[in-house]
Amino acid sequence: MLALVDAAVSADPTIVKPELRQRLRTALAGIESDDLAGRSLRAAHHVFELPEYIRAESVMVFLSLPHEVDTTPIVLRCWQDGKRVLAPKVSWNQRRMLPVEIRSLTDDLAASNMGIREPVAGLPFPVDSIDLVIVPGLGFDEYGNRLGRGRGFYDRFLAHPGFRGVACGLGLQTQMLPRLPHGPLDRRVDLVVTEENVYRFRP
Repeated sequence: MLALVDAAVSADPTIVKPELRQRLRTALAGIESDDLAGRSLRAAHHVFELPEYIRAESVMVFLSLPHEVDTTPIVLRCWQDGKRVLAPKVSWNQRRMLPVEIRSLTDDLAASNMGIREPVAGLPFPVDSIDLVIVPGLGFDEYGNRLGRGRGFYDRFLAHPGFRGVACGLGLQTQMLPRLPHGPLDRRVDLVVTEENVYRFRP
């Protein structure tokens, strides 16, 4: 199904973001849970081999939704490796994400009104002290462009003047598209990791 999305984008580069998001959501929803779990684990192992991961002391990780690459193995490995794990907490009033440290995937998290798992409490972690951010996306392209869910939270976060870390997109190989539509407010990632490859876009 995702290959059909890829072919559609190649054939019609004028496809707009809302239509592309819907196609990608539909395609991802069709992946069997066992297949997704296996591919997620393979992608996680590629993350563990990254020099950026190895030297990172603090890692901000998105808490995956159903039909997204599962980030649970990454969170658990970070703790095993003695790294500080941060999760995004959304401030809807301020229209931004706050990185908050977590030490448990059960006690420290709760579902928000939007159905997103996020930290229950905790003070925001300094943005300039975050070494690595694992970034979600519905799609990525071969130039580092990312297609999110349309609210712009990660774009604004990565544009924070204090952020000096590495932005690493995480997805499935078939979420890599030839070219995505993008605008001046869209932020590129530094690399993308899938279950098959690591793509780097900046020195």
